[in-house]
Amino acid sequence: MRIDPLLRALSEPTRLRIMRLLAHMELAVGELAQVLGQSQPRVSRHTRILCDAGLAERRKEGSWVFLRSAVSEEHPIAGQSPLGRAAAHLLAVAERDDAQFAGRCAEDRRHLAAIRAGREASAQAYFARHAAEWDTLRRLHGADEPVEAALLAALEPEPIGALLDVGTGTGRMAQLLSARAGRVTALDKSPEMLRIARARLQELPADKVDLVQGDFTTLPFAADAFDTVLFHQVLHYAQDPGAVLAEAARVLRRGGRIAVVDLAAHEREELRERHAHARLGFSDEQMRAHLAAAGLEPAPPVALAGDPLTVKIWTARRDGVTAPTAAAAQDRETTR
Repeated sequence: MRIDPLLRALSEPTRLRIMRLLAHMELAVGELAQVLGQSQPRVSRHTRILCDAGLAERRKEGSWVFLRSAVSEEHPIAGQSPLGRAAAHLLAVAERDDAQFAGRCAEDRRHLAAIRAGREASAQAYFARHAAEWDTLRRLHGADEPVEAALLAALEPEPIGALLDVGTGTGRMAQLLSARAGRVTALDKSPEMLRIARARLQELPADKVDLVQGDFTTLPFAADAFDTVLFHQVLHYAQDPGAVLAEAARVLRRGGRIAVVDLAAHEREELRERHAHARLGFSDEQMRAHLAAAGLEPAPPVALAGDPLTVKIWTARRDGVTAPTAAAAQDRETTR
């Protein structure tokens, strides 16, 4: 990183606002354009200058381009130079000490929250419309049976223990894993989905399963509450997958595991508009970075090639602690 391009990049007010937005989350160029009230080509020029200076990084996903900050004050990024950390510190101090700049940044974040709330409302409306046909729709990702068999194999031979099924949908995965779990908590944001899940899971003992309405960005559970957390074809609906995985890691016990079943990175743009996908799948590099940032130790992924979409199974363990034995997990369940 060089000082001249860095200072030139930070000499324009719009670019300062972009950097403060990126300090909080990864954003699409289109989202930045909406928040800033500027054309997408103009915002793209600003972000190109920031990337050329080493202050931001681009990631292409289909026809969308996502931006993230390449500098951090509190959590230095791998390979970050002292200049990069100093730049991040300067921007943070500016927002604290410059009242006019702080007000502009706060307004930008409010606009961003409104934009994202609208998108989430559209996604929820989609889930409500299609709740009854959800299992059929999910076969757009390929046949369920090979994926489910591969997931069971990825979780073996360890006990599942207390399971949190995030975005349970119709309850299919909760039902499939219930025989191997000590207790199942099935969470979904959609009341319509939960009604269908409740009907599917009604044969399970009442003390075996809980159905909870909640959002995967703010899980309504205490820390260290679960042995296994599952995201089955759910994470691609997250505007900020890294934050969702970090929240899941919070409720995971030491030695516990997270399993993510989702699409490999692809370019099927119609899934954004027709099926409310926020992300066009994930690359192994993206997922490994998200899991590591959440304090999880990733295992090698499993790929199930489809036509045209490939499904991946990523697993990771909290803190890399040795897994509990089946007997220990059972003892823990019986003492609750």
